Amino acid sequence: MRTTRDLSEIDATMLAEVGGKAANLGELTRAGLPVPPGWALTTDAYRQVAAGLDLTPGDGLAARARRHLLRAEMPAPVREAILTSYARLGADVPVAVRSSATAEDLPFASFAGQQDTFLNVVGAEAVLDAVRRCWASLWSDRAVAYREANGVGHAGVRLAVVVQVMVDARVAGVMFTANPVTGRRRETVLDAAPGLGEAVVSGAVDPDRFVVSDGRVRERRAGGAGSAVRPRPGGGVERVETAAGGLCLTDAQVLALAELGARVEDHYGTPQDTEWAVGQDGTLWLTQARPITTLHPLPRPAGPGLRVHLSLNVAQGVMGPFTPMGVSVFNLVASGAAALFWHAPADRLDGPAFLSEAGQRLWIDLTTPLRSRTGRAVLTRMMPLGEARAAAVVRELAGDPRLSVVQTSPRPFLRGLRRFARRVHAPARVRDALLSPARALAHAARVGEELDRRLEPPPGATPAQRLDHAERLLGGTFPAIVSIMPIVITGYALLGLAARLSGTRVGDLQDVLRGVPHNPTTEMDLELWDLAGRVEPEVFREAPAAELARRYRAGELPPRAQKEIAAFLGRYGHRGVAEIDVGVPRWSDDPTHILGVLANYLRMDAGSALAPDALFARGARAARDEVERVAALAARRGRWRAPVVRFALGRTRAYAGLRELPKYHAVRAIAAVRQSLRAVGEHLAAAGVLDDAADVYFLRLEEARAALSGGDLRDLVRERRTAYEREARRRHVPRIMLSDGTEPEALAGPVPAGALTGTAASAGTVTGVARVVLDPNGAHLEPGEILVCPSTDPGWTPLFLTAGGLVMEMGGAMSHGAVVAREYGIPAVVGVRDAIGRIATGQQITVDGAAGTVTL
Repeated sequence: MRTTRDLSEIDATMLAEVGGKAANLGELTRAGLPVPPGWALTTDAYRQVAAGLDLTPGDGLAARARRHLLRAEMPAPVREAILTSYARLGADVPVAVRSSATAEDLPFASFAGQQDTFLNVVGAEAVLDAVRRCWASLWSDRAVAYREANGVGHAGVRLAVVVQVMVDARVAGVMFTANPVTGRRRETVLDAAPGLGEAVVSGAVDPDRFVVSDGRVRERRAGGAGSAVRPRPGGGVERVETAAGGLCLTDAQVLALAELGARVEDHYGTPQDTEWAVGQDGTLWLTQARPITTLHPLPRPAGPGLRVHLSLNVAQGVMGPFTPMGVSVFNLVASGAAALFWHAPADRLDGPAFLSEAGQRLWIDLTTPLRSRTGRAVLTRMMPLGEARAAAVVRELAGDPRLSVVQTSPRPFLRGLRRFARRVHAPARVRDALLSPARALAHAARVGEELDRRLEPPPGATPAQRLDHAERLLGGTFPAIVSIMPIVITGYALLGLAARLSGTRVGDLQDVLRGVPHNPTTEMDLELWDLAGRVEPEVFREAPAAELARRYRAGELPPRAQKEIAAFLGRYGHRGVAEIDVGVPRWSDDPTHILGVLANYLRMDAGSALAPDALFARGARAARDEVERVAALAARRGRWRAPVVRFALGRTRAYAGLRELPKYHAVRAIAAVRQSLRAVGEHLAAAGVLDDAADVYFLRLEEARAALSGGDLRDLVRERRTAYEREARRRHVPRIMLSDGTEPEALAGPVPAGALTGTAASAGTVTGVARVVLDPNGAHLEPGEILVCPSTDPGWTPLFLTAGGLVMEMGGAMSHGAVVAREYGIPAVVGVRDAIGRIATGQQITVDGAAGTVTL
């Protein structure tokens, strides 16, 4: 490998040789963009100096590595190459000496500012010293921590060094070719200040800010007093105090810079975070470009114009990415759902047109219903029940002239509704719900029994037959299980009728929904609680959850615990966190989480009034009392109203628990498909197509079928696993995103101090210690602690049994977490913006589940 390379020789394929910064600068140079001339000292020079570096993990790793690099002798050929390349730039020309790591300016992590840069370096010896200090900066404490946080191994990282002619900047700064706060694409944001760009990058100055879109400067904001960084005669830089003054760029310069940024973005095909400088003669220079790593990828638009996308992941409480097979399976299920309203898509594996994938997450295009008068009315009334914050955003978007109503006729909606009602026999289901609860509940039971008969593929099925069975099961399951929903909807409609007849707000009838029967999620949680009273407690108090899981798999638990846990997993082992993704392990695959929860239950006194079974029974009694209270209120408005209210609320309680049943059955089908796919994966691994049977979850259904004919998909799977792990580290996923990249919720600005409000989900007030949980796997919740989390699915609910209260960032009054919290009688507030950012573990908070407030 050569020791130095001119920037004009470098392109984006040479990352391993010259590092991210040099690769980008070389790519920009070759594209004809204005980059200061220079050269790169390759990673081979670093490799020679770093030979023998002790990378033993530990607290002293960073300091040990720095000492080695600062003291090691520089090989003579490396020293000579540096001096020769520097001389070619000119005699004692001032240069910038900049670190360029192989893990830097990557699409998923910019590593901005993690290694050092030295400005206005003058003279050969000064350049040699700056190069050595750049090498050492690869092992600064912050760089080591950043690599570890982003899953980048230390052993494979190398450092190149870029040496460029120094731009004596009159003005410099940073430029984003998409708005980094709102996400809006093609909206350029510039921060600028007099002097070198270091003052802006380091935050030493309050810069001028400019926003450009559609070829116009839309915003100008003058900065304040601060300091400028300027070259010092003879080398180095100095900070000089600056006073607040006029804008440091003219509109013409701002537009010229924005046009330059657009050229950079067009070259790379993705929004860029750039650094730039305006020389003393007015020349524009690019000094850096890297992807904006914080922007969420855009979903595929389902049609022209501005589109509105809702994150299905956020709505379902699955904040992480889907596996590729998870996306493929969900597309098939969604196609079955869409066929209830419209004709099925030509290729069901692609999913319906309104569903798309971005960032390995699924997005629903809401544009068509939002631009329909009827659809808008339905959205604004139904969304608050499941996702209150998203509903608020949709209401705001309804006022955007770009999303004005274009479909005024209700006929398309009514046609779809009629098709749905016909496919699920809704009139018969509603009739049974009103007149014969026994018949209605029998239908719900038959759906489960029919699914039982369809879950397993034929005995001795081949891998191809297993895939056939999986597609039939997934495509045909949804119409059957959704036929339960007309019964559920009837129950909630009768709740609304009772509220109207009694003159009571629906939100004030939460106690009616406590302790309802026929809810598979609460039945599961209470069965797990009951199990805690039947196992040998000393075993669970002595061992961590991982060890308990190992003993269970090895059959080494005491006989009663082994038998009881096996029975529980036999019934509920198909459940898990993020269970709608077929690629995610179930409790039957890995019982560590559920055994940890079981151990936590044993910390509670079984005879306590706070025991879950006691709470549930007390909730059922409170519900009966609430029914009588509401009936009494109704009687005051007319004698005939009281019996009608009792009838209505009796039906509500009979059917409310069925709300969880369709998803429960859907997850059973997905889990059965997971087992079949595992068998397909074992076949492919034995054939050498995959390394491991579990790799099948990183294929799509059509790819798994094609792989049965042979081939080698191991590299593809490795790439997808890497991408999946990268997406799993994404810290923020918008709940709603427009097709121009705008995240509407970000336009509202930061949450004001002290304003933690959300949607009232479960009445009651509790003060306690908060426990912020991002992932329930391995989470420990002390009895009475208040659970604070982004969202929940049924895999979270075993934690509810010991929680004193619940705060969720997502959800509405009828979301899964809200329903279960009401049934357990724990105060809950959902849809609390930035809850996990504003509340810290250990902080005492008060949750008022009736008012929808959280007080810190």
